[in-house]
Amino acid sequence: MNSLDKQHRHDRRNERGSVLAISTLGMLAFLLATGLCVDVGHLYLVKTELQNAADAAALAGASALNSSSLGITKAKQRAETVMNNYEFNKKGVKVQDGVVEFAVNLAGPYMGAGSAQTVADKIRFIRVKTPAAPTKVFFASMVIGSSRDVTANATAGMSVPLTSVCDFLPVSVVDYGTPIMPGNVYTFRSGPSNHVTPGNYQILAVAGRGGSDVRVGLASGVDDCAEPGEEYAVDTKPGVTSGPVRAGINTRFDDYQGGHVNPTDHPPDTNIKENITYEDYVEGLKTQAPSHPGVEGRRVVVIPIIKESEYDNGRGVVRFNRFGLFFLRKKVGNGNGGDLEAEYIKDHTMVGRGGVGTGAGAAEGLLAKPVLYQ
Repeated sequence: MNSLDKQHRHDRRNERGSVLAISTLGMLAFLLATGLCVDVGHLYLVKTELQNAADAAALAGASALNSSSLGITKAKQRAETVMNNYEFNKKGVKVQDGVVEFAVNLAGPYMGAGSAQTVADKIRFIRVKTPAAPTKVFFASMVIGSSRDVTANATAGMSVPLTSVCDFLPVSVVDYGTPIMPGNVYTFRSGPSNHVTPGNYQILAVAGRGGSDVRVGLASGVDDCAEPGEEYAVDTKPGVTSGPVRAGINTRFDDYQGGHVNPTDHPPDTNIKENITYEDYVEGLKTQAPSHPGVEGRRVVVIPIIKESEYDNGRGVVRFNRFGLFFLRKKVGNGNGGDLEAEYIKDHTMVGRGGVGTGAGAAEGLLAKPVLYQ
């Protein structure tokens, strides 16, 4: 064996174990990359969960905005309640002061609830930020640390003014040519001795012509949407229809007589105090709690406003001139009853359903629905 072969064999013996070392390093790098992917995926999952909580809290808060200082307070409470009830890893996400803010414009500046109450009539947006959620890093701690704080924020608020409205009452306020003013009380169903034309007492057959349709429509709003103008026409319903009217309206005051309606399908308002003004209502100045679980805003209703000239004798077809936002001051009394009245209000108010198109604002640009913006 020559010296060259001996040297070659000696070099190969010196290289023994290098493949094992390279394989070990490669495996460590692969495991580190896999661990990093797992940890990053976990962080994204936490972020998604927190974002869902922030979105839900912002929308809940936005639903309470109503141009009043009490609306600011309730918006903050609703946002905090939703956030605090939200569970992640079986632990509640606790909201503390300073993480719910309000603004007049989407771009801000944002302010706390106390400052927002001084300009409550202009507030349209709410921003919610979740507290930092420390999230443990399992595999890639040497790269990104042993834990990371994850937060999320969301902004919701009033939509642009609605041009079509849903869930309105199947009755009407008549426009006799004089301005309808905020704070004034207007008739939405005439009593037996007072009618807009012979046979017409301002009741509309939107959902159907029967008394049960009127009852359910007044209890919950009709399951229909409409836009003011010539395209939407509806039949009037002749007759006073006192029983169904009383049963439907009075659900909002926690009064269920006759067995045709119930508090589960048609819950009362959270404040059933009668003979109060809308200002008393929105500022919480005079209150009375119902015996059944209530829903806020049940006494604030959308009613079509129809020109007097639309009405003919007996059953006829009318078209909505516009919608108005009204406050029910009291429930309907027994018997045939007299004129049923509600207070006209002119505040920006959130409703559950409605559409946005190219037409004019359905209720003078005052109606909006909660929208998630960011």
